[in-house]
Amino acid sequence: MVRIDGIDSIESVGNMISSIQNSIPDSIPGIGLDSLTFVGLLQARALQQGERPAYTFLGDGERVATEWSYERLDQRSRAIAAHLQALHLRGERALLLYPPGLEYLAAFFGCLYAGVIAVPAYPPRNQRNSPRILSIAKDTGAAIALTTATVLPKIQSLLAQETNGDPWQWLATDKLESHPAETWKTPAEVDPDRIAMLQYTSGSTGTPKGVMISHRNLMHNAAVTYEAMAHSAESCFISWLPIYHDMGLIGGILQPLYGGFPCVLMPPATFLQSPYRWLKAISDYRGTTSGAPNFAYELCTQKITPEQLETLDLSSWTVAFNGAEPIRSETLGRFCEKFALCGFRAKAFYPCYGMAEATLMVTGGTPQALPCYKTLSTPDLEANQVVEVLADHDESQVLVGCGQTMPGQKVVIIHPETLQQCSPQSVGEIWFSGSSVGQGYWQRPDETAGTFQASLANGEGPFLRTGDLGFLQDGELFVTGRLKDLIIIRGRNLYPQDIEQTVEQSHPSLRLGGGAAFAIAINQTERLVVAQELEFRQKPDSEEVISAIRQGISEHHDVQVYGVVLLKPGSIPKTSSGKIQRGACRAAFLQGELNAIAQSLLNLYEDRGYEFTLNRECLLALDPELRQGHLLAELQKRVSQVLELPPEAVDAQHTLSELGIDSLKLLISKVRLNKILGLCSVLSICLKALVLRA
Repeated sequence: MVRIDGIDSIESVGNMISSIQNSIPDSIPGIGLDSLTFVGLLQARALQQGERPAYTFLGDGERVATEWSYERLDQRSRAIAAHLQALHLRGERALLLYPPGLEYLAAFFGCLYAGVIAVPAYPPRNQRNSPRILSIAKDTGAAIALTTATVLPKIQSLLAQETNGDPWQWLATDKLESHPAETWKTPAEVDPDRIAMLQYTSGSTGTPKGVMISHRNLMHNAAVTYEAMAHSAESCFISWLPIYHDMGLIGGILQPLYGGFPCVLMPPATFLQSPYRWLKAISDYRGTTSGAPNFAYELCTQKITPEQLETLDLSSWTVAFNGAEPIRSETLGRFCEKFALCGFRAKAFYPCYGMAEATLMVTGGTPQALPCYKTLSTPDLEANQVVEVLADHDESQVLVGCGQTMPGQKVVIIHPETLQQCSPQSVGEIWFSGSSVGQGYWQRPDETAGTFQASLANGEGPFLRTGDLGFLQDGELFVTGRLKDLIIIRGRNLYPQDIEQTVEQSHPSLRLGGGAAFAIAINQTERLVVAQELEFRQKPDSEEVISAIRQGISEHHDVQVYGVVLLKPGSIPKTSSGKIQRGACRAAFLQGELNAIAQSLLNLYEDRGYEFTLNRECLLALDPELRQGHLLAELQKRVSQVLELPPEAVDAQHTLSELGIDSLKLLISKVRLNKILGLCSVLSICLKALVLRA
């Protein structure tokens, strides 16, 4: 029996249990969220649902390795909490460094039960991963690290090499006996505004920061998610998402607990090795809710074979959420087309938007409704204007709506400089307010004030500044990119994800989701650089691939690429949740630390005073057999001057698009040469023969 301090009669225990049970969500969202926390909720689930399977872990992505009921999870959590209480760690921070598995869940809830602030992380696999863990440990002032006996020696060894010793206590929770659970002392009451966990941001745009998430934040976000996704006791969640990440933990672990429905988990690596395992688990366990970032759907489309398709039944899948990165309409279309024969329905797609600073969910779609699409003019979008065009428009792109604002919360679009609210026809920064907004960044008052306590020009606030760009139309949020990731060249707003998509589609040897586009300053001018991983087991001609990348960007985005870097597979900087770290990639490029297989940089130079003596009269005075050679030499000099390249870098073998020339530089070349030679038609013919040899 659970020991509860201050409870000395059977009648009072019965009253407490009845009160908790009455506040648990069953077929409708829960009530009494101001007083109920996940500490009380898990205990009540253990009493209410007994030995009913709650969490199933597929160790290899296929077979059951572990299965726990709520009662088992509660027991394991209390055992860990009892040890933490004995160490007098209430209010301290505990690092969670676990491999995938259910022991992670017990450690997380054990911290909550003991009043210890949980810091979800992941065990470092090598010295390359160690600095992030040590940075988080230093930032939190962690007093203890929890892990399993199997990985403890390796983690200690890796971190000791960086610190010359262990900076904290260690506890291998899987070796704890169950009986200490009976010594756990239940807090008389858990303050809903007390910090439950520090969710470290993924670091896609800067140094990871610990978001202070309270018990109230967790319960509120769980409640609005439960309602928005139309969950019920009959739901079933399938997840391969990392448990240490907000989508995997708050979505994949806490949401099923809140709703009282089962959850099937598998290690992220098993999905990456075989995307089929994810869909097979949905098929086998009749999953109703499951999702991932956009790349996961793309991988399924590419990797699952016709033979595997015949074994899948996806008709139970009613909420296929897609978030955490730009949602591509092409991906949704390809996925629907391929898996329609398996019973997957387009209306199951559930585009959503969220972030660690908002606990998780900010906006989400309407269950069993088709996603909202808008075809927009690309040039207008680059000028922060929202202009719809026909689907077959030459310069257009399709955006996918990320749904409506969660109940009781507010999303506004704000001009990041004037702090005025934008019209539905304008792109601005996404601001958010509501009970899911975290309390700020741990030990960072200035950044907390700037991000969590923003006010509009009229004084309305506080709002969370997301740093994301987008627009709202008819209540639907459309996300267009990151404010800090924007590439601004000659006054044009270029979204890195659009360039990255063009790059990965420019050659078959390039790896999906393995590219980063960013800008650097060269001679006080913004220049575009792209770094892109090659696919595993591919050994293409590097010069051919680089040429294809330059040509693709020139044709689709009308901008010249300064640098192209081809990387080894799996080497591009990513966050713990798999997002590309464009800032880190840019820094590594500038420091020469990217794991490059091949690199091509424009050899920019200042005008060295080349003399241009050829004009129309001189050209016509030459022997006809000599005119072409002299004209091409003159063209090379003129075009190289416009492109800021040495003349020897310009060759007369291929096309201008392969040269990577953009429209402005093409226009400058035409104007200059036409003025000198008076041969616009000749110029047009000759320019098509030029190519960059960088």
